[in-house]
Amino acid sequence: MADEPEEGAGEEKSNRRHRAGRRAGISLTETLGRGLKRLSFRTPVHSLRLRGRYPLQLLDVPADPIPGSVRAGRALLDGKMHAAGETIPFEALDRGGFSPAFSDYWQSFAWLRDLAASVERRGAAPVAEQLMRQWLAAHARSVSEPAWRPDLWGRRILFWTAYAPFLLDTRDAEYRKEALNALARGARHLDTAADTAPQGLPRVTAWAGVITAGLLFPGGDLRAAHGEAGMTRALALAVHGDGGLISRSPTEQLALVELLAQLRGVYEVRARPPAGAIALALNQAAPVLASATLGDGALSSWQGGGPASAARVAAALAAINVRGGSRDDARDWGYQRLVCGDTRLIVDAAPPPAAALSRGACASTLAFELADGPHRLVVNCGGSAGLPAELVRGLRTTAAHSTLVLAETNSTALHQDGTMGRGVTEVELVRVETPEARRIEATHDGYVKRFGFSHRRRLSLAADGRSLEGEDRVAPVGRKKAVTTPLAIWFHLAPDIEAVPTTDGQGALLRPAEGTGWQFRTRVGVLTVEDSLWVDGAGRPRASKALVVALEAPEVGVTIPWSFRRVR
Repeated sequence: MADEPEEGAGEEKSNRRHRAGRRAGISLTETLGRGLKRLSFRTPVHSLRLRGRYPLQLLDVPADPIPGSVRAGRALLDGKMHAAGETIPFEALDRGGFSPAFSDYWQSFAWLRDLAASVERRGAAPVAEQLMRQWLAAHARSVSEPAWRPDLWGRRILFWTAYAPFLLDTRDAEYRKEALNALARGARHLDTAADTAPQGLPRVTAWAGVITAGLLFPGGDLRAAHGEAGMTRALALAVHGDGGLISRSPTEQLALVELLAQLRGVYEVRARPPAGAIALALNQAAPVLASATLGDGALSSWQGGGPASAARVAAALAAINVRGGSRDDARDWGYQRLVCGDTRLIVDAAPPPAAALSRGACASTLAFELADGPHRLVVNCGGSAGLPAELVRGLRTTAAHSTLVLAETNSTALHQDGTMGRGVTEVELVRVETPEARRIEATHDGYVKRFGFSHRRRLSLAADGRSLEGEDRVAPVGRKKAVTTPLAIWFHLAPDIEAVPTTDGQGALLRPAEGTGWQFRTRVGVLTVEDSLWVDGAGRPRASKALVVALEAPEVGVTIPWSFRRVR
């Protein structure tokens, strides 16, 4: 690394070395064992395990603290299901062929929340019953994927119990019996299947279903205790010490907060406090989520997720109702946020998620997003599960993020099967706060073994938020001898920003549709304005521009200073 920033009066400094894969991965024995267990779920033996009594009624009906989408609910009233950019008529739901994100929405019964947001119970019940009958006929009796996936059963139990009056407001005793029997079978399935869900949010979700069934079914104390023990194990593997998910995905962090808020509602209706691990996760998850928001209140775009709306984020934070602001220095989770004046900067200062969780992750180390009040300035391209596979793969690359790219190569390799390979294993981070500015300096080793260069990025945000001074350096390091190598630094711009290059070719005036203009300057390399795209909160790609600084890095390395300054 370069020399540390000079220490001065009033300076606060912290440093950290963040290594990839610090948590134990999943062994081949564990993988094989879980695979065999999943295969056993389709055997007659497992079918026998699912038999038994079913509850004649639930002990209580918990409230769902998360508001739904009125737009999606109105589509349901019109006989269509709308999610992940797709709209499917009810009669086509069992044909398949839609995206995994849409399938999860349908199979989890998350649409009940949207239905309840659009009409009162009497108007919603016929639609809910129609879709429930359709699901029972297709999936209730046979264990198959994806309908019987553990995380989907976990969510389904949460939604079925919260919206039981919508689903069971009927005089048809046979239908009611079949629905309650399916609920009981799903709970028995989760008793043994929850730990086969992938590590992280899916497994936490599955155990939430076990706890919900234990708390709301008569005589469920043993199941509730079993569920809390499983949840404690799942959270220990899923959440870092600072409260951030190991997937490092802000959109999944939002889903975790929503899930925990809904689970707490189950505890509240039974007048019981959440288990210790759940209470701790509740207290830690919200501040970390808040630290992933920009000035407009919506999420920053990382790890394949887009800018989930400010309204959804605010509703989740309100539902969790935990005081503590934001956690802008979340070292384990890996995102650093600087807030000065009206300006917010978020930096990815960690390696990608561990190999076991890397499918869908992004090679985004040392990228940043920058916002001036509610107006986004520098962004990452983002992502969405509903987009074409080839585009999703492109959005995961280093070049789709606002950072340096060496030799048109990802800082961490992306494999054809969706997993990530070799690349960034360590990030060194120094964070300094003074009365004049807040600074971050971070270095990653993603290009060391392949090209013999490390990448260091230094960012300094002025205390008044009016300027961001940046510096990227590639320095020779390691055994491999560095050679002259092309590099490019990408600064993707929000879609409403016009970039006008200056006559000297070393800068550009950035004119947003709303808000104050900014000026970009660099003293090294060739600056061009390139076409780009940005995926908005609805998962739609929108045309945008990007500033690209390109040059050849010599064997001895090179330093590229640059800056963004608000136009006064």
